[in-house]
Amino acid sequence: MTKRHRPAASVAVIGLVMAGVQAVGVGVASADDVKPSVPPGTEPSAAAPVPIDSNAPGLKIPQGGTLAPIKVLDIAEVVEDLGGEQRRQETNQTVMMALQSEVLFPENSAVFNAQAAARIQAIAQEINTQKATRIRVFGFTDDQGSYEHGKELSKQRADAVQAELAKTVTVSGVVYDVRGYSEDYPIADNSTEEGRKKNRRVEITFPRTTGSSSAAGSAAGGS
Repeated sequence: MTKRHRPAASVAVIGLVMAGVQAVGVGVASADDVKPSVPPGTEPSAAAPVPIDSNAPGLKIPQGGTLAPIKVLDIAEVVEDLGGEQRRQETNQTVMMALQSEVLFPENSAVFNAQAAARIQAIAQEINTQKATRIRVFGFTDDQGSYEHGKELSKQRADAVQAELAKTVTVSGVVYDVRGYSEDYPIADNSTEEGRKKNRRVEITFPRTTGSSSAAGSAAGGS
């Protein structure tokens, strides 16, 4: 693991191996009846590795040994502000911005607070910079309360974020995929309040079409 330092941010470069079924939306789509093994958009995006000749003389394999199956590793750069309110995950092909629900909504509500619009508009500006035409907006909750209530609330929050994005995104032909996943796919331990806070989030994912990530740095560092 390597680390770099940015003002008020911690950065980690990690390799992620994830498999899933990609679901794409048409228009403002909802497909909550489909439950993939991982959220769509988190599948590996790296290119297939260079073929390796298992009989090459330079390979030091014990007699009788064999090569393991080839895996595709996606290298992801993760940037989280010190308060954990906003997290950015960037691969060679996609950008994912996760906002904790507390920085967007009052408790148990899908109505924006005063600071929410500015945060979402900053992300929308980066989408414009990247000229992204497919945007995923996924809502998540913790495991408190009923699953069905969490599913409804997470979808309402994702809908609210998508509607706010649409006010600023100027790219033509944009397709949104909007879903609510309730308590599915936690990223932290639900047995602690700190973990539940991280799990209550809205994720915005879109393709990278430029090599620079500087536009997102200002969005990721907001407070």
